[in-house]
Amino acid sequence: MGDVVQAPSRRDRVRAATIEEIKSTARGLLVTEGPDAVKLRAIGRVMGMTAPALYRYFGSRDDLVNHVCGDIFTEIADDIHAAIVAASEATGGDMTAKMIAACSQFRRWALAHRPEFGLLFGTPLPGLEAVKDDVVTECAQRFSAEFLGLFYELWRRHPFPVPADEEIEPGLMAQLARYRDSLGVDLPAGAVLTFLRCWVRLYGMVSLEVFEHLNFALEDPSGMFDYTLAELAEMVGLDYPPPRG
Repeated sequence: MGDVVQAPSRRDRVRAATIEEIKSTARGLLVTEGPDAVKLRAIGRVMGMTAPALYRYFGSRDDLVNHVCGDIFTEIADDIHAAIVAASEATGGDMTAKMIAACSQFRRWALAHRPEFGLLFGTPLPGLEAVKDDVVTECAQRFSAEFLGLFYELWRRHPFPVPADEEIEPGLMAQLARYRDSLGVDLPAGAVLTFLRCWVRLYGMVSLEVFEHLNFALEDPSGMFDYTLAELAEMVGLDYPPPRG
């Protein structure tokens, strides 16, 4: 017989529920009042707890915010993954459809969660070094794995032209090789370069729209996003429908 899985005790369930409530309260303060409002004293006030009591659950404010960041990265990854699966099922695995679904869902999520996007991809909270936290790193890697997995699938199914190693500036080449090795993927450096170029374009377009840095020229940047998708598709050898007329 297999091992019997013991159900969590009532104490463990209460602790887990309290942790989730603390994180939810912190995220709520971030959304409604901005990053400066995310403080243990303010969270305790909302929850009817003292700030010292919160230290039983999180070692510091930064520890709490790191866990919130991790949850948000997981949420984005789940949303993008669901969009890719839905597009694959609807089209029989068409790579263009999956690419559009992933990029479009990232944009939709970002526009619907601007404060959270700013926390993850904009200016970090003062004193917060989230990139060095194991929780955030693990969740961020899961988010990036959705795009990397899609890119790797495309490369295996339909390889596209990429720069040869000798065509890449030596300093950049060394960095690309280190990054590739850290990912543990079997890709030429030129493909890794193309992946990063695609991310720069997608992230740049979405960030400009989220932070309203295109408002000086565009009331609705959705058409510009279509052009960005077309550029990304061309970079990886996909056929993309023309922008809407």
